[in-house]
Amino acid sequence: MGVVAELILIRHGQSASNVAFPKADAAGLLESGLTGRDTDVELTPFGVRQAQAVGHWLAGLPVGQVPEVAITSPYLRARETWRIAAAASGLDLPAPATDDRLVDRLLGDLEMLTRAAVARQFPDEPGRFEAAGEYQYKPPNGESFGDIAVRLESFLTDVNREHAGKRVVVVAHDSVVLMMRYVIEGLDWPAIAAVAATGHVRNASITRFDGASGALVLDHYNTVSHLPVE
Repeated sequence: MGVVAELILIRHGQSASNVAFPKADAAGLLESGLTGRDTDVELTPFGVRQAQAVGHWLAGLPVGQVPEVAITSPYLRARETWRIAAAASGLDLPAPATDDRLVDRLLGDLEMLTRAAVARQFPDEPGRFEAAGEYQYKPPNGESFGDIAVRLESFLTDVNREHAGKRVVVVAHDSVVLMMRYVIEGLDWPAIAAVAATGHVRNASITRFDGASGALVLDHYNTVSHLPVE
């Protein structure tokens, strides 16, 4: 089977959830201040500027390195990141497709709940999390990191088959970027934990895999030098 020439992974720009939930959790609040579904969470004004910075980074690429295929998570924050970046680049970039396999980690019954709300509404879950460990834990009606790996394996198989030899950009979520490393590099859970320990996947960061050798090889990970300072 062929392989893509290049796979660029971009996490969406800063979202309202990225701001609201850390504040709510730090204060022990039952409500984050956000309503609605996770899929509809918007970018913050700073997230918009981050997306524009991604566009300026794209504009600076040599002609032979500009993405030929764009695929995003169906979540609003990912779709908007690519739309804004593409507009800011001034380039004739490909129209994006969306793929449900690129969604953020599905938290099921815990979606859009603060830590305090989880402890109140689902008092057994903190203990289940501690017993299972971060990567094996599966929220009620949600998914574990292993479940994310399964869907990303399927996604990569299709992308490599359908776009072999092409430069592909994916705009998605931190869990997707992290688990792409797990799948592509054949890592185990201790290795993924070691990657995560180096720092979280940053908003609007860029991770690149090079397929020139016939296999995807990590070139750089979680790069943010193109971004404005918050």
